[in-house]
Amino acid sequence: MKKKVVLAFSGGLDTSFCAMYLSKDKDYEVYTALANTGGFTDEECKAIEERAYALGAVKHVTINVEQEYYEKSIKYMVFGNVLRNGTYPISVSSERVFQGLAIINYAKEIGADAVAHGSTGAGNDQVRFDLTFEVIAPEIEIITPTRDMNLSREYEINYLKEHGYEADFVKMEYSINKGLWGTSVGGKETLHSNQTLPDTAYPSQLEAEEEVEEDMFIDFVDGEIVGVNGEMFDNKVDAIRRVEELGSRWAIGRDMHVGDTIIGIKGRVGFEAAGPLLIINAHKMLEKHTLTKWQQYWKDQLGNWYGMFLHEAQYLEPVMRDMEAFLESSQRNVTGRVIITLRPYTYTLVGVESDHDLMKSDFGVYGEEQKAWTADDVKGFTRILGNQMKLYYNVNDKSH
Repeated sequence: MKKKVVLAFSGGLDTSFCAMYLSKDKDYEVYTALANTGGFTDEECKAIEERAYALGAVKHVTINVEQEYYEKSIKYMVFGNVLRNGTYPISVSSERVFQGLAIINYAKEIGADAVAHGSTGAGNDQVRFDLTFEVIAPEIEIITPTRDMNLSREYEINYLKEHGYEADFVKMEYSINKGLWGTSVGGKETLHSNQTLPDTAYPSQLEAEEEVEEDMFIDFVDGEIVGVNGEMFDNKVDAIRRVEELGSRWAIGRDMHVGDTIIGIKGRVGFEAAGPLLIINAHKMLEKHTLTKWQQYWKDQLGNWYGMFLHEAQYLEPVMRDMEAFLESSQRNVTGRVIITLRPYTYTLVGVESDHDLMKSDFGVYGEEQKAWTADDVKGFTRILGNQMKLYYNVNDKSH
C-alpha cells in the first residue's frame, strides 16, 4: 500500500508543486488540507479544493479553525494588548500554529505516515510548522520538498507544466497574506531599510472623503469585544470583521514591522490591520480607566512575553497557559464603551464610558480638588516618601 502524507495546502505555487511532486515522484497517497483561520472566503476555499484534486490529491479537506483561533489566541492578544515591538499585532504569523495543529491532528486522525508543508528555508513559518508537528506527533515524518531541495520559482513552474498542469502563477509585485487578525504585505521596498511601501501596495484603499470624520463605538465585556456602533455580536469573530470593515474604509492600520526573526536575522514586512489596531488600542484605553497601576504594569510585562512566545513558535510551551490565566483574571472589570473618531489614515481615542471607571471615585478630581485627604496628610506622606532618597544623599553626595 502507498504511504499516506497530509500536505498543508494553500493552493499557492510551493504547495501546488509539493502536491504533485509527492504524488508523482515519491508515490505518496496525498491528502491535502486547508486550515482556514479566517483568511479565505468560501469561494476561495472551493477553488483551492478544485486545484488540489487537479494536482493529484486523493482527498482534500477544509478545516475551519476560525473560532478556535479566536478563543485560544486572539482573545489573549487583546487581553495583553499585544503589539510586537510596539507596532505589529502579530497578524498572519499568529495563525500558523493553529493551522499546524489542525493539520497534524488531521494527520493523526487518518493514520498518516507523514505530514508535509511548502515553507522555504528563509522564513519563520518553517519553524512554526515543524515545531508544532514534532511536539504533537513526533512519530510522524515531516517532509519539506521546497526547503530541502532549495527550489526556485522557475523550477517549480516548469515541473508542473511538464506534468500537464498549468495555472496562473504569475508572481505578484507584492506578496499579500490576508488573515482574520490583519494582512501582511511584502515587496521590494520591504527588503531595504530606507524604503517603505507605496499607497497602492495595500489591499484596502481609502474610500471615505478626505475632509470627513466618523465616530465608532466599541463595547467590551470582561475584556472581550461584544459590540460595534450599538450592534451586539454573539460571535466575536463577526465583531472583529465589522471593525475591520469600518476601519479599512479610512485606510487605517498601515505600518511597517521591523523585527528579529526566529532564525536570527532581521526582517521587515508591511501590514494593514485596521481591526486589530482599533480593537487593541481601544481596549488598552479602557484598561487605563478600569485597572490599577500594578495590574497595568504586570500586564505590560506578560503581554510582551506572551506576544514574543507566540510569534516565535512557543505557543505549546506550558507557561503560555499560565500567562493566559493571569491575563483572563485581569479582565474582570474591563467592561465599557470606547469612543473613537475615524479620519483618513488615522484615528483618535476620544474616551470611555464604564461603570468601573476609576476616575469616578469620590476621592477627588485630579488637579482640581481632594476629598479623601488633607493638606497636612500630603505633607507627612511626602516627608516619609522621601526618606530613602534623603538617606542616600546624606551619606553619599552632599553636593545635591
